[in-house]
Amino acid sequence: MEPILFALATFAFLAFYLCLGNWIFVALLMVGLSTLAFLLDFPFMRIGSVMKGTMWRTASTWELAAIPMFVFMGEIIFRTDISERLFRGLAPWTSLVPGRLLHCNIIGCTLFAAVSGSSTATTATVGKITMAELNRRGYDSGLAMGSLAGAGSLGLMIPPSISMIIYGVLAEQSITALFAAGILPGLLISGIYSAYIVFRALGGNVTGTGTDAVRFTVADYLRSLLDLLPVVGLIFIVLGGIYAGVVTPSEAAALGFAATLALVILLGQFRMSIFVDALMGATRITCMVMTILVAAGFMSSTMAYLHVPQEISKLIAAMELGPVGIIVLIGVFYILLGMFLDGLSIMVMTLPITLPLIVGSGWDPIWFGVFLVIMIELGLITPPIGFNLFVMQGITGRSIGEIARGALPFFLLMLLSAVIITVFPALVLWLPEVLF
Repeated sequence: MEPILFALATFAFLAFYLCLGNWIFVALLMVGLSTLAFLLDFPFMRIGSVMKGTMWRTASTWELAAIPMFVFMGEIIFRTDISERLFRGLAPWTSLVPGRLLHCNIIGCTLFAAVSGSSTATTATVGKITMAELNRRGYDSGLAMGSLAGAGSLGLMIPPSISMIIYGVLAEQSITALFAAGILPGLLISGIYSAYIVFRALGGNVTGTGTDAVRFTVADYLRSLLDLLPVVGLIFIVLGGIYAGVVTPSEAAALGFAATLALVILLGQFRMSIFVDALMGATRITCMVMTILVAAGFMSSTMAYLHVPQEISKLIAAMELGPVGIIVLIGVFYILLGMFLDGLSIMVMTLPITLPLIVGSGWDPIWFGVFLVIMIELGLITPPIGFNLFVMQGITGRSIGEIARGALPFFLLMLLSAVIITVFPALVLWLPEVLF
């Protein structure tokens, strides 16, 4: 029972430091220090040694070098008209489908996610173009806001995903295999979202007052392909290089950034102010991610000293829930956490406990990486602390409650996708097995 008491004490420490209003990384560091000092009575020099070793190992992991490059890439795109070109390129093709421009939210987020890796960047970049147009043309506001909030979360699923990189480092899994595993589930979620919009459009008028009914010519369709070329080209360079075995994910990030910079120069949109603003934005996000990661690495090592993960795993295994029962229990656990914590914090704080339990139950760790990302995506559109809801509030000026109501159907559809990959895990594992 002692490790279970240690676990309760650890969570009590965490709740205490978070309630004091500390930053996440400070709270994680203080939890590690408190557990080693008060629960295990480690001397100060040994605590310093443990902290130095674990934080250095986490920070010096080569795979993490991809994060600042992908973030920098997304920040530059955010500040140019590439997203506007994406909308113009999609508009003629979505006009052929019931729901018309609403599908630009879904497809636009899916494509942009493949060059960003960030949910917040995907939602903000696509939303700054589509929401103004959808409102001007009289589209159903709840469906417009909900579809963007839901589809924006695909930035975590569609490779190159920053969350996948972090999971791969923490779980010691192949990041390339995780990228491949996220493709089909990401397309599945995107397809389910679009199918729902078609269903809503067939069941009632969601496409406005008729000002949207634009006739496109053959020339418009051809021009749209040119507008789509920048994003499609960047996707081909980044993901094509990875799956062709030419570059590693970290090298692909650098290659993608160089290609993005070259593209912006060719389009005549390069400005030193854009470059500096993008650099500062990428620096802030990268520092946030890395400080949380190194602090979580220290806290995870202290939990290992306490034998907390092993004992909790034994306790849950003794309940004999079976593999499906365990994944349902963990899924509910993550949904509840997603209401109050951001996805990165959830991942780094819980993985030392949940991953051994999952592997011990017979689930593939690559599959669990995709499942975990879906759970984190659910948290992005769950009040009271759903990051995409706040991004949507900044774009639209609507209340969080109104946006959350619009996002509720997409929350349920994403939950359905989690059920589907649980029943059919081959949807996740097939592509990595074929490619690798």
